[in-house]
Amino acid sequence: MLQVSNIAEHKEAYIKALKKRNFDAEEIFEEVLNLDETRRATQAKLDDVLASSNKMSKEIGLLFKNGEHQKANMLKEKTSRLKEESKELSEKLSETIAELQKILYTIPNIPHESVPAGVSEEDNEEVYKEGDVPTLEEGSMPHWELAKKYDIIDFDLGNKITGAGFPVYKGKGARLQRALITWFLDKAVEAGYTEFQMPLMVNEASGFGTGQLPDKEGQMYHITEDDLYMIPTAEVPITNMFRDNLMNEKDFPVLCTGYTPCFRREAGSYGAHVRGLNRLHQFDKVEIVRLETPDKSYAALDDMVEHIKGLLKELKLPYRILRLCGGDLGFTSALTYDFEVFSTAQDRWLEISSVSNFEDFQANRLKLRYKDKDKKKTLVHTLNGSALALPRVLAGILENYQTPEGIKVPEVLVPYCGFDMIN
Repeated sequence: MLQVSNIAEHKEAYIKALKKRNFDAEEIFEEVLNLDETRRATQAKLDDVLASSNKMSKEIGLLFKNGEHQKANMLKEKTSRLKEESKELSEKLSETIAELQKILYTIPNIPHESVPAGVSEEDNEEVYKEGDVPTLEEGSMPHWELAKKYDIIDFDLGNKITGAGFPVYKGKGARLQRALITWFLDKAVEAGYTEFQMPLMVNEASGFGTGQLPDKEGQMYHITEDDLYMIPTAEVPITNMFRDNLMNEKDFPVLCTGYTPCFRREAGSYGAHVRGLNRLHQFDKVEIVRLETPDKSYAALDDMVEHIKGLLKELKLPYRILRLCGGDLGFTSALTYDFEVFSTAQDRWLEISSVSNFEDFQANRLKLRYKDKDKKKTLVHTLNGSALALPRVLAGILENYQTPEGIKVPEVLVPYCGFDMIN
């Protein structure tokens, strides 16, 4: 969430920057600043009324003590009127703050200066590419056919038990899935991240804290009776561990990782491009989250990018990195890099990770601050990335490692799963 003081100070620059997102902020900024002016004026008036009331209360006590009952009773009548006025002002102040907050929740983050303008994913910039696309034998299959041939993932069974988008992993498919999770976690811990095992449901405050609510409310599974939400990513519970915290500069950097299943309704997603593992309602993911001071957050983002590059190099999968344009940038992000693996059998790129710097956008919602060296309270910068999301990584492995004899297992995973071939 943007800070009102920053909107006032950088209004024109923010309006220009948000045009990269195709978001016209001029009118909404005017509304924000008018509401903030009303809030400040109402608060000032309320403070004056309360100060007058307190002063009169002290005078009334002295008057009664001195036997001046008539004067005391006259002042009591005035304080009654002041109490009524303060009640009205308090209600107006609460309503103004609520309305201001509601509007601020609808304004996306300011994109970093390096974010290109654009409307959709077609306008994203490729900034890096590595790995050779393998040449497959004639008759090579997409992963959903390989899964059926080798009986390692059963999409029909998942559909029977729950519905479309909830696959069942079987035998070597389940073991390979578990191997990937463990390897990703081990690599994160090696890189200095502390592992956490988090709840799979969060409350509404957590959803608002990281920006999933109200922006993505329709994409989250909501348990209405308990007013809890199934997590769309481990970012939500991990980052919310620090909600309402006041940290010290010596606490940084904070590096966290965690494996969780993730749940997304993916409403409106249909067609061949979402077939098999390409898009699911439940999937596994290892997440990395960082808290940094503002001066170090972009160096931290680069470090996270390098970490994910290292994973893909070891898996020997062809990949590329995209800098997302304004039109494809997530609501809360200032800068996002997407990683995509090339699916040889599908002849298309599959997104397998997003790495983002939110700057202080989430921290303002979370009320997450730290005391700097001058003891000034400053908002923290938050970052997160998938390291990695499993379904499309697994799809890339199945498709790119297929041979006439079966599917080879990437060398780094063999010690984790105990076999080197699926056949």
